Order: sequence, then structure tokens, then C-alpha cells
Amino acid sequence: MSTQTAEVVKTEKSEPLFSKKNKKLLTDPLDSNNPITVQVLGICSALAVTVQVKPAIFMALGVTFVTTFSNLFISLLRNTIPSRIRIIVQLSIVATWVIVVDQFLKAFAYDVSKQLSVFVGLIITNCIIMGRLEAFAMGNKPFPSILDGIGNGLGYGIILVVVSVVRELFGSGSILGFKLFEATGIPFQGNGLMMLPAGACIVLGIYIWIQRSINGYAEE
Repeated sequence: MSTQTAEVVKTEKSEPLFSKKNKKLLTDPLDSNNPITVQVLGICSALAVTVQVKPAIFMALGVTFVTTFSNLFISLLRNTIPSRIRIIVQLSIVATWVIVVDQFLKAFAYDVSKQLSVFVGLIITNCIIMGRLEAFAMGNKPFPSILDGIGNGLGYGIILVVVSVVRELFGSGSILGFKLFEATGIPFQGNGLMMLPAGACIVLGIYIWIQRSINGYAEE
């Protein structure tokens, strides 16, 4: 082993768990590399499950759980998975964790399970999850892969919650079922547009515009 190689190995072994590099795996997807607003992935579920806050929160937690554990297992198996069947293996592992989430919701949050309907099953084909498995977990160690899964899951979840808060508030005048406008004595009939996918597109578009303006992002 050359001196340079030995130094690299030593550096890798001595790198602290929460180094600057590892912290970025958690923080970047929350803002500057958000999977929805920057990478433009997972848009369909962001439009479909954000009519109310409660199902959006459960969807966010479910995707974070699936992304984290799928990343972990793919990272652990990355050196044993034949290249030609890696996508099948990835889908199988993701499907296993999606089934766990689905059964958990049916057992402990059946009303939410009915609200989310087929969208829980469609987590299997979520571009964010498959993208992280292919782009990160297949080439990195387990701990960074876990952080990457948590970061991207939370980045996805933040957008879902923000969009759902705006849609439920201005669509039905409530937050988590609590009639906010009625409680404050303000008459409010509700905005039907916010209950439609078009309303989600508008809210998401405004969020992206604000985020990119703050971050100084511009198309090349």
C-alpha cells in the first residue's frame, strides 16, 4: 500500500460521524438541494396528498422511513448486488419497507390509510427514493447513506407539510381539522381552488419562487 493510499484510508477511518460532509447530507436536502423544489422529483404526491395536513405528515414520515432504511440496506448489500439486476433488488427492498408502512397505517391510523389510498403503494416508484438508491447508496457506506435518506425524506416532508398547511387553511379554513377562522370569529367560506391539484401547483410554484429568490438561484 502506498503512502498516499494509507493516508486516504486513515482519513476515512478517522472522520467523525457528524463531520461537515455528513452534516451536509442532512441539511442540503432541506433547502439548497431539496428533492422537490430543486431536483423536481416526487411532484405527483406533493400535489395529490396535500389537501389536508394530517395525511401529508404521515406521508412525509412514511417516505422518510422508507428512504432511510432502503438506503441502509442497499448500502450494506452494494458490493454483492450484480449490476444487471440492481434495479430489481432496489425495488424489492423498497417494496418491503412500503408494505411495513402500509400495514402500520392500516393497524394504527386507518383513517389516514384510507385518505392516502393508493399513494402509499406508489412510494415504491417515488423518484426520490430510487434516485437516492442509485445515486448515493450504491456508492457509499451505511452511515452516510442513512443520513442521506433522512435528509431527503425530511426535505420532501417539509414541502408536503408547508403546501398542505396553506391548502387546508385557505381551502377549508382549518388546520388539522381545527376550524381556525370560525374560532376567531372570521367568516370564511373556503377557497375551492385550494382543494384542487391546480391549487397545489400554485402554492408549490410560489414556494419555489420564494426559495430560489432567497438563495439567489438563477437558471443558466
